[in-house]
This record gives sequence, C-alpha cells and structure tokens, in this order.
Amino acid sequence: MSDNKPNSGALFKNDKQGNENRPDYRGPLTDENGVEKEVSAWLKTSKSGIKYMSIQVSDKWVPKSEPNNQQQPAQTAPAAAPSQEDLDDDIPF
Repeated sequence: MSDNKPNSGALFKNDKQGNENRPDYRGPLTDENGVEKEVSAWLKTSKSGIKYMSIQVSDKWVPKSEPNNQQQPAQTAPAAAPSQEDLDDDIPF
C-alpha cells in the first residue's frame, strides 16, 4: 500500500516510451476505503485555448500470478469396451 492518506494521491511524469497516447502523468491514489487505485492524466488544450488536465482513475494493475503448482486431479480414461472374447460366455441366446 502506498503512503497516501485516504482520498489522496500523487502524480509523476510518465515515460511515454514513444507512444503519444500514454498519459503524461501517472500515480497512486488511495480511496476513502483505503483501496489503492491508479490515476492517469493527460495535458490537453480546449478549443478556446485553455490548458487543462484530463484524468482517469482505474483499479490498481496487478500482474497475473504465476500458475499455481497444484496438480490437477488425474482424469481416468473411460473403461474399454469388452472384447468379443469377453462376450462369449456360453449363454444360449
């Protein structure tokens, strides 16, 4: 968990790595329940020339965990059909 107090966060300049669609700033945010979120911000200019920041709040990204090492239950093969030899049992019908 970050050091943010509830309902607060921080923004840091983001390395766009050559992708201009990535946010200009990113950082952590802690909501009122202490849950960490992520904030992204883009520097924009309105049609009238006023500069502003457009922001987006999303759930904190968590990398997928390693596949668990629990073994899957062994699947048993279906029983083989009886052979003709097994069916010859001297019953006369």
